[in-house]
Amino acid sequence: MHDRYTGPVDLGTWDVPSAGAARFNWEYDGGRDRLLALYQKGKDKQWDAQMRIDWDVEVDPINVAGLPEQFNPLIGSDIWNKMSQRERDEFGRHQGSWLFSQFLHGEQGALNVSANIVQSVPDLDSKFYAATQTMDEARHVELYSKFVNEKIGMVYPLNQDLAKLLKESLSDSRWDLPYLGMQVLIEGLALAAFGLYRDMATNPLVKQLLTYVMQDEARHVAFGRLALKDYYAELTEKERAEREDFVVEGCYLMRDRFKGKEIFETLDMPVDKCMEYVDQGELYTLYTSLLFSRIVPCVRDIGLWGDKVRTAYADMGVLDNAKADLTALMRQDEEIAERFDEEKHERELAVRQGEVNEAIALGQE
Repeated sequence: MHDRYTGPVDLGTWDVPSAGAARFNWEYDGGRDRLLALYQKGKDKQWDAQMRIDWDVEVDPINVAGLPEQFNPLIGSDIWNKMSQRERDEFGRHQGSWLFSQFLHGEQGALNVSANIVQSVPDLDSKFYAATQTMDEARHVELYSKFVNEKIGMVYPLNQDLAKLLKESLSDSRWDLPYLGMQVLIEGLALAAFGLYRDMATNPLVKQLLTYVMQDEARHVAFGRLALKDYYAELTEKERAEREDFVVEGCYLMRDRFKGKEIFETLDMPVDKCMEYVDQGELYTLYTSLLFSRIVPCVRDIGLWGDKVRTAYADMGVLDNAKADLTALMRQDEEIAERFDEEKHERELAVRQGEVNEAIALGQE
């Protein structure tokens, strides 16, 4: 796999010290009904990435998701206009590789953080659910790894903004910080990004893959809301301010994570000019707003809604997302996945019926 990376990367382990204690709990009778219900749902909704995904569907490596041209951040710029078709095709290939590589690395981050939550969270019902999430994240790493390697054949290294937030989430001894960093910020942003590409993609495999991952991710964000809301209501002003500082820093890191600077660097393009065009473009402003559609209402719901947080969201142009109905969005994610399964089942029945009819016709002849 080393030769598939776009640049030098240490293929050894990235060792992040984990500062939290492993907390045991001897209260085995009961727990919070909503979390236990989510745990039951997590068990019921397990699936096999090798069997549920139609891996035989072809993917165009130049436009992995089959997105319209308007989704290109450089479209209409002098930079783009001067590029040859070969250069444009190469840019498209790198853009797809970079995007799905970051999805892949983010899921491995979620795998490690959810395993950490099993250890560090003090209540047993949260440990139960976090254990099902760890299995979900392993499945997501499996399927994104298969997709990036077999369908694209090129891998980008871990984005450093994401690396910083992962490290801060794991290296803090307070048990709620991995929750806040992963369940609210990283998972919230990933869920919105997956939804954006799911709705815009025309490639059936990409659409299917993102839909099924989102069905899991919706539960993960709900877990963060349930677990943190009650706890944060009991914090002192000082403790709440510390969490809000973490949220502000983390949100700026997450916003910068999806600018794609690494693509311009790898292709030896004029990085400053490219980034200037991305920052000033209407597309990125809309993109940012959509990316924070899951984070902002969740942060408000768990009670981290001080002046500093609201000012940061206003600065990013995403404050209006606080009005979003997060429960309705997550219900929609579930329904879309269920509809995909129904349509897939109907197609399989149609194929089977065709085979039966063909066999009957041959028998009559």
